Amino acid sequence: MSSLLLCYITDRTQFSGDEAARHRRLLDKIAESVEAGVDYIQLRERDLTTRELEALAHKALGIIQKSQLRTENRKLRTKLLINSRTDVALAVSAHGVHLPANDVSSEEVRRISLAAHTPVRLTVTQSCHEPEDVHRAAENGADLAVFAPVFEKQSAPGTKPTGLETLRTACQYKIPVLALGGVTLDNAAACLRAGAAGIAAIRLFQDHDLADTVRRLREL
Repeated sequence: MSSLLLCYITDRTQFSGDEAARHRRLLDKIAESVEAGVDYIQLRERDLTTRELEALAHKALGIIQKSQLRTENRKLRTKLLINSRTDVALAVSAHGVHLPANDVSSEEVRRISLAAHTPVRLTVTQSCHEPEDVHRAAENGADLAVFAPVFEKQSAPGTKPTGLETLRTACQYKIPVLALGGVTLDNAAACLRAGAAGIAAIRLFQDHDLADTVRRLREL
């Protein structure tokens, strides 16, 4: 299997239907992600209350654990990351936390985790928008940097993309970098050639057949 790292970033608001329907579609997509062997699922439902986010995270973890039981001969691959909320990640025993730009540092997350006597080391990923951000993430002990936006995003056409050369510069530090922002099956290979360790995306996974998308990415 390819060593390419893949991160599905969730956004149930992009699904059609009422809240119940969007909720079901999100859980279905999470199940598809686990079955396809996606490495990370970043739960990024920022509008939910703490209680709602915890409930959703519990369901997502249940899906991951059931998949592990069905495939006893395969090491569990998928890790659940909670966006921004270290407290929720600890409360539900998620695998890690994703830190948006200008959030607390990776070092602070480690201190909080240590104080909570967490038995498993949390995986910490960090949003970065400049190469210097990636350098800082590496220095602060983050496990992964998510660099964005590499290309123009469909959901934000006015956002200025960083481009592949800036991505190449960001990938020079001692931390794996995931390319995010406007990444498609057509341009993903260019991100890898620039030095990215993998791909993070919302629409690339949510809007297409996920198993086929993962297969094609891992064949790059």
